[in-house]
Amino acid sequence: QLQASGGGSVQPGDSLRLSCAASGFTLDDYAVAWFRQAPGKEREGVACVSPRDGSRFIADAVKGRFTLSADNAKNILHLQMNSLKPEDTAVYYCARDLVCFRDPRRYHYWGQGTLVTVSS
Repeated sequence: QLQASGGGSVQPGDSLRLSCAASGFTLDDYAVAWFRQAPGKEREGVACVSPRDGSRFIADAVKGRFTLSADNAKNILHLQMNSLKPEDTAVYYCARDLVCFRDPRRYHYWGQGTLVTVSS
């Protein structure tokens, strides 16, 4: 099971940290990815890390602003989002699979979303 949290309403330039809490499995054994879906747009990959096979990705749109970090003791994957922009507004989801795929259709396990709104 995956539980996403940490969303909220912030102003441009602010930071947020999203958390994806995993239960029933260990983060080290799977690829865990963050996706986002803005109103009227397709779901897109944001970032992923897989200690299992070393695969990873980060979207060009967030490179240099967003980073992933894992709290292995708590089995939580964090998405630190800095310098937020209005175009980062979306529902953010975490998902699990064996490899870091950029295509959301390849993922079979999803957490519920958490809404991030960036607006002045």
